[in-house]
Amino acid sequence: MPIKVADDLPAKRILHDERIFALEEEVANNQQIRPLRIVILNLMPTKIETETQILRLISKSPIQVSCDFMRMSSHESKNVSSDHLVKFYDTFDAFEGKNYDGMIITGAPVEHLPFESVDYWDEYCRIVDWGQRHVFSTMSLCWGALATLYHLYGIRKKQLPAKLFGVFPQRLCDEYNFLTNGFDEVHNMPHSRHAAIDPSDLMEHPELQVLSEGFATGPALIATRDFHEIYVTGHFEYGRDTLAQEFWRDFHRGMPIRVPENYFPDDDPERQPIFTWRAHANLLYRNWLNWVYQMTPYDLDQIPAEVARLHEEAQTNSVIEKF
Repeated sequence: MPIKVADDLPAKRILHDERIFALEEEVANNQQIRPLRIVILNLMPTKIETETQILRLISKSPIQVSCDFMRMSSHESKNVSSDHLVKFYDTFDAFEGKNYDGMIITGAPVEHLPFESVDYWDEYCRIVDWGQRHVFSTMSLCWGALATLYHLYGIRKKQLPAKLFGVFPQRLCDEYNFLTNGFDEVHNMPHSRHAAIDPSDLMEHPELQVLSEGFATGPALIATRDFHEIYVTGHFEYGRDTLAQEFWRDFHRGMPIRVPENYFPDDDPERQPIFTWRAHANLLYRNWLNWVYQMTPYDLDQIPAEVARLHEEAQTNSVIEKF
């Protein structure tokens, strides 16, 4: 895989065992091309697992990508060693003066809380605002998608009567969209959340386009028309066993939990799940990185000006479409 990460990052060893090629730092530095610069804001408590899942998808692109990891300074992570965070993560202060081709914002297990009650909400908003100016394209996942839509557009989230938990079919809304180029008319996506966006709020923003949606899930893929912002309300990054691990974790804790829908054969949690979303997950990330690679300025210092130009162009087109 043409991704560049620290040689001793645990995820790199895991992917190597899966026979996925990772560039050594010395080789990557000597190649006569500029890699895409991607920053990953990892809000998940299972840091190493999430790193591996996202890097696995990024690795399927033929484009060289250099990845950095960001964490919150206003929140203490309890499920990963402080040594891992110090070695591989920086807080927002280290990124504030930089520009990036792309940013990925993960989900977070805080959807039961009002956004403003999350202990790092103010810092999160600062990072999103920074990304609006200094990142060419941002992909937000699950809670990250709901939170960013709320912060930027005031789109509310509503608590669901029961956890949306399983693998659900999503209908493609635009087969000619670049981001979903090559998608089947129906694709599967894992979901694991207690909240959803309010569709009536979403309809008030013509600059946002729904690329796929499902009867049970609502909008699954959303993007601005310039792809500066991409929202994935589910978990394309999940591996085959992630939902199973969540199910058994809650089951053994004695928590009320249903078997994930459309996941285990015959709904039997003792059987191995069928991996039905991998191809479309790989395709989404490949399309996204390809688009960023084609459109982002070669000079990183030019990204803020180019982002501002594209934003102004998109706003003009959105006004024209209204009439």
